[in-house]
Amino acid sequence: MVGIEIITVQSRAELKDFIDLPWKIYAGDPHWVPPLKKEVRRLLDPGKHPFWEFSERILLLARRGSETVGRIAGIIDRHHNTLHQEQMGIWGFFECIDDPEVALALFASVERWARRKEMTFLRGPLSPSINYEAGLLIEGFDSPPALMMAYNPPYYPQLIKSCGFTKEKDLFSFIIDGAYRLPEWLESLAARVARKKGIHLRPFQLKDPVPELALVREIFNDCWANNWGYVPLSDNEIREIGKGMMEIADPDLAFFIYYQDDPAGVCVILPDINPLLKRFNGRIGLSGLLKYLLYRREITGLRGLLFGIKEKYRQLGLPLVVFRHLYEVVRKKEKYRYLELGWTLEDNESINFLVEEAGARIHKKYCIYRRSF
Repeated sequence: MVGIEIITVQSRAELKDFIDLPWKIYAGDPHWVPPLKKEVRRLLDPGKHPFWEFSERILLLARRGSETVGRIAGIIDRHHNTLHQEQMGIWGFFECIDDPEVALALFASVERWARRKEMTFLRGPLSPSINYEAGLLIEGFDSPPALMMAYNPPYYPQLIKSCGFTKEKDLFSFIIDGAYRLPEWLESLAARVARKKGIHLRPFQLKDPVPELALVREIFNDCWANNWGYVPLSDNEIREIGKGMMEIADPDLAFFIYYQDDPAGVCVILPDINPLLKRFNGRIGLSGLLKYLLYRREITGLRGLLFGIKEKYRQLGLPLVVFRHLYEVVRKKEKYRYLELGWTLEDNESINFLVEEAGARIHKKYCIYRRSF
């Protein structure tokens, strides 16, 4: 058998192979949703995407003869390492045929690179950090992913374990389907909380996104500061992420929570446009508008992207007000048949308990792995 060669992506043709490989890995998979190639290219471009202002990366391809059989990125996030006082190397953007030899060669190459950079362990998959696509799907292979959630073949977890990685943290995704009814206890309690003076919701001003995104960043960095793996979003990152977010946001489902004129929290629920992305098959092209007009009715779900309450306001019961508001809005918008909430950390017991008590169920599980050198 022809041996495996690992090459560093340097040319445009090699970058094209890196971006195109998933179309080979997922050929015939009915649940995979192709990303937009231009968005992947931008995310990987150190000269364009703001994540690389404080990070560095190496892109690697595995080839057997002339055939590309795997890919991986090695990443160093200096914001994370400085904040957490760690020497973490990240692996992400992993795709591989069902062959442990190929996977082992890819991870060995990333480890050698990370060691040269004086890192002491690898964590992943983070593509490229915990603020983007995170985790490997380990349960829930029987349905498509929601917007910006990970998806991979069922054989990936065993491949990762065969390369010496062990679980570091599980992530949960919850779902509420069309048959959902607000529990009576929640309705009653939320009504009582909502009557408190000073509590109100304010929709995003989508026509003036800059101050809105600055406020999102402020609340995000307050709400998640004590979470495992937290990394603050930079000004340029939140503008980059928000640019796409604002284009598809439903103004009734993206809002701030206020208490006595102080922004106490934020909630961003986006239409799950993955059915449309599947139709695009990686490119919008000239037919994009036509496909949108023909298939926009296939967008029947929502993805809970962001929900947080500042720590000093967490005893006010504000999540109950938010759940009640979302229920009322979605009930009136009959086109939405499900809401996927995720992800949450497995040990975030307070939010997981509240979400389950409100009637959601765990829909998918993901894992972040670690291997020390």
